[in-house]
Amino acid sequence: MRKRSVTVRVARWSALHPGRAVIGWLVFVVLCLGGGIAAGMNSATAEDFRVGEAGRAEALAAEGGIPLRSTEHVLIRDASGSIGKPGPLDRAAADAAVEDITARMKSLPEVAAVKAPVASADGRVLRVPVELTGTEQDDQERVPPLQEQTAEAAKAHPGLVIEETGDASVSKGVDDQRDEDLKFSEAITLPITLITLAVVFGSVVMVGVPLLLAVTSIMATMGLAMVASHLLPDTGVGMSMILLIGMAVGVDYTLFYLKREREERARAGGRLTSEALVEAAAATAGRAIVVSGLAVIVSTTALYLARDVIFDSLATGTILVVAVAMVSSVTVLPALLVKLGRRAERRTAKRVARGKPVRTYGEKKPGRAWNLLLAPARKRPALTLGLSVLVLLGLALPALDMNLKNPARDSFSRDIPAMRGYDRLLEAFPEQRVRHVVVVRAEASRAGDVREALGALERRAQSDPLFARAGGGDGTEKGSSGGPLLRSSEDRRTTTLELNVPHPTYSKKAEDSLDHLRATHLPATVGKLPGVETAVTGEVPRGVDYVGHQNDKLPLVLGFLLLMTFVMTVFAFRSVVLGLLGVVLNLLSVGSALGVLVLVFQGDWAEELLSFVSLGGISSRVPLFLFVILFGLSMDYQVFVVSRIREAALNGVPTRKAVIDGITSSAKVVTSAAIVMVTVFASFVMLHILEMKQMGLVLAVAVLLDAFVIRVMILPAALLLLGRAAWWPSRAIRRAEARVAEARTAEERMAEARPVPLPARPEGRRIAQGR
Repeated sequence: MRKRSVTVRVARWSALHPGRAVIGWLVFVVLCLGGGIAAGMNSATAEDFRVGEAGRAEALAAEGGIPLRSTEHVLIRDASGSIGKPGPLDRAAADAAVEDITARMKSLPEVAAVKAPVASADGRVLRVPVELTGTEQDDQERVPPLQEQTAEAAKAHPGLVIEETGDASVSKGVDDQRDEDLKFSEAITLPITLITLAVVFGSVVMVGVPLLLAVTSIMATMGLAMVASHLLPDTGVGMSMILLIGMAVGVDYTLFYLKREREERARAGGRLTSEALVEAAAATAGRAIVVSGLAVIVSTTALYLARDVIFDSLATGTILVVAVAMVSSVTVLPALLVKLGRRAERRTAKRVARGKPVRTYGEKKPGRAWNLLLAPARKRPALTLGLSVLVLLGLALPALDMNLKNPARDSFSRDIPAMRGYDRLLEAFPEQRVRHVVVVRAEASRAGDVREALGALERRAQSDPLFARAGGGDGTEKGSSGGPLLRSSEDRRTTTLELNVPHPTYSKKAEDSLDHLRATHLPATVGKLPGVETAVTGEVPRGVDYVGHQNDKLPLVLGFLLLMTFVMTVFAFRSVVLGLLGVVLNLLSVGSALGVLVLVFQGDWAEELLSFVSLGGISSRVPLFLFVILFGLSMDYQVFVVSRIREAALNGVPTRKAVIDGITSSAKVVTSAAIVMVTVFASFVMLHILEMKQMGLVLAVAVLLDAFVIRVMILPAALLLLGRAAWWPSRAIRRAEARVAEARTAEERMAEARPVPLPARPEGRRIAQGR
């Protein structure tokens, strides 16, 4: 007797003890959530985000006791005139407002220093720089008291417009907006998911099962993620990913299992109990869910190779939610199905006792639309394969021109009040758009030489048109003596210099200014001093270094990803050919989706349509993350569809018929799962955060292409052309075909050996008729 797999044994226990299984699952969810709340969330610190030279500069500054801090800017302008052209400033009223604001800010423990006011070039706007305590990563937590005081000052001076903006205000606004976006996404996703499931199952009760498991899986994962954050700190994106992936795969896995259980019920025709039906479904769909979940988990581990705290957070959230969703599908789901099955059986028994007709469940075959979609691959596989591949390659071509950019303030939504203030800040003080911070460490005895060299560095920057001019009332901050803006540590070993650049953070000019600084100006001045350590940081340096860091890690991550995809496919189906085919199909799917991403977001034609500000490129984190996630998610359909084909082939069905039957039988559930996934992902396109828009679009496009092109046209066409070679080197299919052939031969021999009855004589028939 063949030994049952772990999946089947677990499902059998759950089916035989449904009450215990359901209670055990609820206890597990409560323990995970309670443990997470008790442990609390361990958020990433400034040190965790440091990458490249920019990270080294921040470390030097922090070690020297002069960490880089955020600066809030309180803007003061006359209430008359338009926003774009404020009226002449009443200096007496403005001076009184400056005095009031300075006093208010200095009284706050969150404020490190309040600097002297700076006038704009036309004198119509005053800017009061307020430096916060702490670090740039956590200053958004300190900014609310400052915003309250700014609002109070605005009320106290009604003749003036007083507003606040800055890195911390913008960061807090972005986080608040992200929270609102997620609520909006949930409000859209849940109703559409409900409608889709209702259409698929035609039962309110059955609709609740996938949603219940998805929601409880997400709750349990959130608790586990809080505990895991003490090993790998959370960056704020992990919870978003848990929600995004959890709803998609949670519903997906449940659909796969429900689909198979219903097929077994239809095939049994009432002859098997609910327990037996669930066990039969576990042997097929349960195994496919486990293999698919493991494939996603293994693929996602590639993100850890990027050595980046944000990718660590994304990977941890994804791995945890997929693992929990997978466990729920093979443990508590069988128990729920048995509960529902027993209820249906009791209802049927009552109808029979009353003499009423009983409607048996029958699995509906795919309709005309699906038959039309499958017809090209079935009738002309070579032509279908060639044309489909050419279409996907055409979609993928724009991805070759992908330009990676690090998202910055300029790309954030103007629905955030601090961003509207930021625009007015840049209009009056354009040099405040970008700052490069030069950090120098040397022996204390060299402090004078360092300051002199930094002065020379600033003068060189002033002669470079890529940098902002200092002096002349242009609104550029200067040191107390009118010289360069320098800060030194108490031990005089560390000194910083700030240089302003009047170009957008993601522009080529801003990046060119950094190149000039690092490659030309710095080596020609401070770099000439012996025994001096230098580094440059700031928003643009961080972005440039981050993209460079990712490009360095990309070959390693992609190599591991391709290898793991191949290994998992070979493990699932015992076929090297299918392993290679899976890698190629995944590359086609991901490449075409990234090509669409570049077409939509790298230009500016879709800005109005999708409400975003184009970076002239793609957010640097998006492609690598999507490569990994899409490779994992595409295994859902591949494992489910190919499992059905292989199952038929192992039962002796010829390969051609097995391919067609397997694709056809999985058509409805693949469509349903794709609709749910696309709904979840597409809802993110309507969010404000550019990265979330890009992720949502490319995930939705990839799922559509995977479900309706890869799995319906390319995969069946390729398998039909490969025939039995698709299963190489596995011998299981050949043995199954041999068994069927042997059984058929035996039947033919028996038929030949059976005596053939002689026909009756005509006379006999006449005699019989006469009687």
